[in-house]
Amino acid sequence: MPVVSPRYRFDSHWSVPAPRDEIFELLADVGGYPSWWPQVRAVARVDEDTAHVVARSLLPYSLDMVLTRAVEDRASGVLEARIAGQLDGWSRWTLSQSGARTAMHYEQEVTTPGRAMRAASAVGRQVLVANHTWMMRGGREGLLRHLREPVGSTPR
Repeated sequence: MPVVSPRYRFDSHWSVPAPRDEIFELLADVGGYPSWWPQVRAVARVDEDTAHVVARSLLPYSLDMVLTRAVEDRASGVLEARIAGQLDGWSRWTLSQSGARTAMHYEQEVTTPGRAMRAASAVGRQVLVANHTWMMRGGREGLLRHLREPVGSTPR
């Protein structure tokens, strides 16, 4: 009998004081994430559409993933990537302008295909969800800090 990996569905909403096009550019540049998202520890481009990403949040382990661009639609404000590695699934940002702010909707649906991640899911689903929540909080705070920095300054 095949082993079924647990499925996780995440949904986050952010609002930031910046134009949608600026936020779209930041999110489309996966290689730049470590400069503003503290939990994204490393990004190595594989090719124009693919990047190897290492992320570490609250828990003392790093997630090793390969993100592959699936959709990059500037007109509709949608960025979507396939995720493979220690997580398997997809993620999507949908951006819309709301006055002087950008409304950001993040969705992610993944499974944990590896034996270690399945075992962690079996004993600590709530802990893994809290880990994701912490990572998203760090991303939002890092993005807000990045937006406040003067152009040309060195990120902290």
